[in-house]
Amino acid sequence: MRPPTDWPSADLLAERASRTPERQALVAAETDASWTYRELHAAVGELAAGLDPHLDGGRLGLLSPTRPAVAHLLFAAFRLGVPFVPLNVRNATDELAEQAARADLDALVCTAGTRETAHAVAPDGCTVASVDDESGVAWVDESGGSAAADPVDSPTGDDVPPSDAEALLVFTSGTTGRPKGVRLTVANLVASATASAFRLGVDRDDRWLVPLPTYHVGGLAPLVRSTLYGTTTVLQRGGDGFDPEATAGNLREHRCTCVSLVPTMLDRLLDAGWTPADRLRVVLLGGAPASPELLDRCAERDVPAWPTYGMSEAASQVTTATPEMAREHPGTVGQPLVTVTLRILDADGEPCEPGKRGELVVDGPQVTRGYLDDEHTDAAFSDRGLHTGDVGYCDVDGRLWVTGRLDDLLVSGGENVDPNRVARVLREHPDVTEVAVVGLDDPEWGDRVAALVVGDCARDALDDWSRERLADHERPRTVAFADELPRTASGTVDRDAVRELLRAGGT
Repeated sequence: MRPPTDWPSADLLAERASRTPERQALVAAETDASWTYRELHAAVGELAAGLDPHLDGGRLGLLSPTRPAVAHLLFAAFRLGVPFVPLNVRNATDELAEQAARADLDALVCTAGTRETAHAVAPDGCTVASVDDESGVAWVDESGGSAAADPVDSPTGDDVPPSDAEALLVFTSGTTGRPKGVRLTVANLVASATASAFRLGVDRDDRWLVPLPTYHVGGLAPLVRSTLYGTTTVLQRGGDGFDPEATAGNLREHRCTCVSLVPTMLDRLLDAGWTPADRLRVVLLGGAPASPELLDRCAERDVPAWPTYGMSEAASQVTTATPEMAREHPGTVGQPLVTVTLRILDADGEPCEPGKRGELVVDGPQVTRGYLDDEHTDAAFSDRGLHTGDVGYCDVDGRLWVTGRLDDLLVSGGENVDPNRVARVLREHPDVTEVAVVGLDDPEWGDRVAALVVGDCARDALDDWSRERLADHERPRTVAFADELPRTASGTVDRDAVRELLRAGGT
């Protein structure tokens, strides 16, 4: 018997299939296609065989909305011991190309809908392959070689990838405007899933619906959790925007007990008249602050909302509040998970007293060891842990309130937006002289991206420019024009005055 410290190995699916092969692992919500752990284990072995010849020390990329193939490819990468890199299909082509190059991809897998973009962004020497959109898993080798090969078995002995090797690379927006590559290990993912189980509990019959994009940790984490627990993940087809009616139907028809949502999604579900079934026990609510009004609506309809503060760097949850705690202590995102060390530090790096605001610093086995770029790692880590850049405070019982950021990072619909990057792109328009980008409070999206522009540029032309060069969540939704930007006595842009101008005259 292996020592407990060696379990689980990097091949979580093989471990699970050896214990409960008959249990349902994965369901495609729209087609009802499903896989037991035995079937998923076999399918991943066949997929890994097609991938293996194209991987030579680099990473496996994926450009796809939420599909069953995401789960197959994630576990195939684990089995082959190569890092998996899900790319955001909403990003602009130039940003995708930069990320694919930085990630040093050996292969980039796409779907029919993303094939053209995949060929455009793949670095030199990177194989582009696709998965069939109908079944979601059939391997199509676009290099002209044969995709058929003997299935790849789970590695044994010295061939088992260590659980502390890089297994997942996800890009997340940083305060500098250049997305950071967060490097996570299977050990990070398992630590997160274990801590989540202590907070949320696990039921043998749990079925976790995933309507979130699987190019974010929030969409991938349920796949790891379910495989570790031996429960079921239900994947809702993504790529066409959030459909509250479809989500309500999937929760009902697939008898889901858990679901991951951002506040905007939950608001739209409630607006559509949705009420939860008795079996639903967890609505994990993260990605943006949940307003008191939203939590009041949840209480009125018995929605089991668990407000959460999480981040890619911690493989998902950091703190989570129970529904009861959220009602009794408005605004809190709960106490740290069992394996998390959370510190609130002042400007001198000293711990803050309860109730005093400071920077959130996180440590624990689920926290990444670093970023893709060393300079980001050096800037973010100290002997206290990861300096998140988020600002908040804890009460005497360790409940956390997050109040903002050290910088001006915006969060629009659960997506990070760097206003400096947006402003830089808008300033490249030949008819724009100056521009200031800020966030306006929005009850639906959290931050609404807004731009005050100096120059002789038509609104429609600026919007066309933005559509071609910015991700959808980065595009300014409110724009106003001025003869000059308001500035403080020191010459810096007066952001409060910018917001007032946008509120008064923005379209």
